[in-house]
Amino acid sequence: MKLSALLTLVAVTQTVSAHYIWNTLIAGSTTSSAAVRMPVNNSPVTSVTSNDIRCNTNPGAATATVDVAAGSTIGFKLDNTLYHLGPATIYLGKAPSTAASWDGSGANWFKIAEWGATYNPFSFSDVNLSQLTTTIPASTPSGQYLVRIEQIALHVAGAPQWYISCAQINITGGGSGNPAKVSMPGFVSATDPGLTVNIYYPVPTSYTVPGPRPWRG
Repeated sequence: MKLSALLTLVAVTQTVSAHYIWNTLIAGSTTSSAAVRMPVNNSPVTSVTSNDIRCNTNPGAATATVDVAAGSTIGFKLDNTLYHLGPATIYLGKAPSTAASWDGSGANWFKIAEWGATYNPFSFSDVNLSQLTTTIPASTPSGQYLVRIEQIALHVAGAPQWYISCAQINITGGGSGNPAKVSMPGFVSATDPGLTVNIYYPVPTSYTVPGPRPWRG
């Protein structure tokens, strides 16, 4: 590995390192903070085997559930652009009854988007973005869901940090899709290579985002 590439990676990491909260939901043409189960602080979750991996540690109750049509934009944004180096994902979790009453337990979650690594030089595609959005697959069944974003900070080798928020949505105009679903915790192992990787040396030449592959309908 060239020294210049290592110095570039370290410099980028120092530039983007900060704690943060995904505090605003983007749902179609609507933005809402009221629909977000707001984390109590901007510290990360540090255990992928904890129930905190669902929607963060003791998040506050959301006061709204936002309607959004299948096929529309969904995502989150921050008040800043300070990111750690690491992948990001968006999951949907089908609530057994209402989104407001569901704690995220059970095999109800499926991934709909991920932002992975880029190369030459090695980095991640979500760095320096103030928001991350995708499209709800058009065949997603109608109903109430939690939409969950996570960004995994990998700046300390062997000690990943998760920045997570969940928001409450009601998907309308959906279809009959049936994606494979996972439980949280249980969807990712603590020994997943995407979590234990050292992103500094040797600089990775490939990288797979932890968890299932995104379902696009």
